[in-house]
Amino acid sequence: MLLFESPAAMPRDFGPSAVSIGKFDGMHAGHRRIIAELRAVAEAEGLQSVAVTFDRNPLSVLRPELCPAPLLSNAQKVELLDESGLDATLMLEFTEQRASQPPEDFVREVLVDTLRARVLMVGADFRFGSKGAGDVALLEQLGEEHGFRVQRIDDVVDGERRASSTWIRELLDAGEVDEATRLLGRPPAIRAVVVGGHQRGREMGYPTANLSHDVEGFVPADGVYAARLIIDGEKYGAAVSIGNNPTFEGVPDKTVEAHALDQSFDLYGKTVGLEFVKYIRPMNKFPDADALVRQMNADEIRIRSILGL
Repeated sequence: MLLFESPAAMPRDFGPSAVSIGKFDGMHAGHRRIIAELRAVAEAEGLQSVAVTFDRNPLSVLRPELCPAPLLSNAQKVELLDESGLDATLMLEFTEQRASQPPEDFVREVLVDTLRARVLMVGADFRFGSKGAGDVALLEQLGEEHGFRVQRIDDVVDGERRASSTWIRELLDAGEVDEATRLLGRPPAIRAVVVGGHQRGREMGYPTANLSHDVEGFVPADGVYAARLIIDGEKYGAAVSIGNNPTFEGVPDKTVEAHALDQSFDLYGKTVGLEFVKYIRPMNKFPDADALVRQMNADEIRIRSILGL
């Protein structure tokens, strides 16, 4: 997949194309349906399949107090878009200038002059342009003027609720990583650089990789999880704890620690990933280290069963 970070970076002869515009945060079931239909149309009509997205949630500029935490970093989003089989992604910088751009100018600059769009796929509630003035009806009108057609994509409904990034955040905030996996079509994942810790896990027989606070992806609720530790593309069973470890004094910050089962690694300074499989228990305070170790032993037995180890 080709990645472009501005209209000016794209070849002048790019296209013609089939396009979808959106945040694509999480790359959940709804996003996957849009991309699958986009690719099918592009292949049938001899077009380039393109996702247009933004380098940040527009709310971070428009209403920062309402902006939720992202489910994916930009790098993670690009990787998932690439895996989806798209021909190209245009990731636009969302600035005050972009936010104030009239919808007609956006269509002319991005869809017509840059991508030579022939098909545009959006959800029924899609809004764009200054103050959200553009909607699907305006897109259809502009499409008639500029030679592209607009296809509305139905929401993916799970039970009685629309699959959405908001729902997935709610699930992760509740520790329901297995339900989030169902909506995402893959386990929720984070990644970060391994940094030095307090060595308490090693002293108790459970050495851990401590992740930097600069984490890519959405960290789920505090607690203990069955997970998979990803190192250089290889996956290993792991027990993961998230929280401030209330059994010990002086651990005020929320930390993510991963203990690799049956493995021994020197990971300091290395970027690793975690895929969350199942919530095990909350982050409890134990009377002493021995009680914590007994619980960790029980956690390991359950995690091994879940991961098939």
